[in-house]
Order: sequence, then C-alpha cells, then structure tokens
Amino acid sequence: MSGTPDDDRLEELREKKMQELREQQQGGGGASAADEEAQQAAQEQAEAQKQALLKQHLTDGARQRLNAVQMSKPDFADQVERQLVALAQSGRLQSRIDEEQMKSLLKEMQPDSKSFDIRRR
Repeated sequence: MSGTPDDDRLEELREKKMQELREQQQGGGGASAADEEAQQAAQEQAEAQKQALLKQHLTDGARQRLNAVQMSKPDFADQVERQLVALAQSGRLQSRIDEEQMKSLLKEMQPDSKSFDIRRR
C-alpha cells in the first residue's frame, strides 16, 4: 500500500465489504437487508475508486470544470466521468488532463446542438 488517504480509504471499504459478505454467508437470515448493505458498500467502493482515478488523472482546474458541468448537466458529467475512467483504466491517459484539455474533451463529447444562422435583413 502506498499510504495515500485514497488508498487507505479503498482498503477500508474492501475490508468492510469482505466482512459483510462473511456475515451474510454465516447468518443466512435477513438476507435482503444484508444484500442491500452489500450493494450499497459496493456502490460506495466503486464511487471511491472512480474519484481516486479522477483525482489522479485530472488537474485541479479540470476537476473544477467537471464539477461545474456536474451542477448544470449531471447526466452529461457522468458520461464524461465514465469515459475518463475507462481511458485511465485502459492506460490510454499518459499525462494529467488540464483545464484546456477538459474544455476540448467536453466540446467533443457534447451532443450536437442545433445551430441557428441568424441573418439581418
């Protein structure tokens, strides 16, 4: 373990998840509540991993821009985050993404909006 707070948090979540799975296998009863807790823990772990990857591969300016997009267009921001995580996991991100690169990425991924040509007569 590298000792960073993100790595420590991920390890804690993994241990918690393993403990919940052990209890679920031993207990047998109340499986629905345990299933919900296990699913919640898995979602939290996945979110923590996603945030750690984004923090590792985005500069502060790029993260701020992505957060601003998250406030106005949450679905689009989730799509961008999924794309960035996929790129990071596949090893296709060689360096950190700065704010200018984030701007161009957002423009590329933005759905084509209708453009209007307004002409004065």
